[in-house]
Amino acid sequence: MTAQRIGGMALANGVLLHGPTAWACAVRTADGEIQVRAGRKRFTPPAWLAGVPGLRGLARLAEAVAVLGEVRRALPQARLPFMRSSTLLAAVAAALAGSSLRRRGGGSLSAEIGVGLLGLAPALVALREGRVAAYHGAEHKVIAAWEHGSQAADEAREHERCGTHLVAPMLALTAVGNALLRRRGVRGPAAEAAVQLAAAGAAFELFAWSERNRGRALADALQAPGRWFQRVFGTREPDRRELDVATAALRELLRVEQLAGNDADTAASGA
Repeated sequence: MTAQRIGGMALANGVLLHGPTAWACAVRTADGEIQVRAGRKRFTPPAWLAGVPGLRGLARLAEAVAVLGEVRRALPQARLPFMRSSTLLAAVAAALAGSSLRRRGGGSLSAEIGVGLLGLAPALVALREGRVAAYHGAEHKVIAAWEHGSQAADEAREHERCGTHLVAPMLALTAVGNALLRRRGVRGPAAEAAVQLAAAGAAFELFAWSERNRGRALADALQAPGRWFQRVFGTREPDRRELDVATAALRELLRVEQLAGNDADTAASGA
């Protein structure tokens, strides 16, 4: 097992990977070619934030969002999962339905849970259309293969550190927070944004705890919804072409980061 950790994100036409100081993105263009770009991260959180519970999760989220902007500038061909018109329409429909449910629910916890579930609609549309789910599986496979010194084709398409593990606790914490505020007459976008940020920070801490305590009943229960979501919605078994794209991103990231560890060619050999 390698000491360094690599994160990533599936695109509509490729894979984005990022390490401690750099990112690499590979996409397959309309003519079938693989385009690869990489760069150093322009924003990395200050080191002291890593020791502040709650804030460190938000710092990582900000770092990931900043990388997306860099990718779009360096590789215009990269298509983010939420750029499709169907996904945008799903987001608008979910927002309208959520507002209606919230008005009828009067700030109840059940209404807030319903609003949260409706908020998942755009992600589900993005994952089930096109190749996003397959590229998500390819991303997981090449990362796991590099970490384990194995071949990508032999690895599972689900990954233990996938961000989908944050979805269930974020949804639950956001629903509870919004319900409590509304019962006290606190409403509006600012209050909702504050609740979402607090929920994201707390969800990150719960996930980090479950990672450290894997094998315990509570830790496994916290990760169960994320594993289920990956298996049913979030990933699909990638084909050779999708694995080739993910492998190209991995090779470029390892080159730029000069990461020690398992050989990228070993991970790619089963692709």
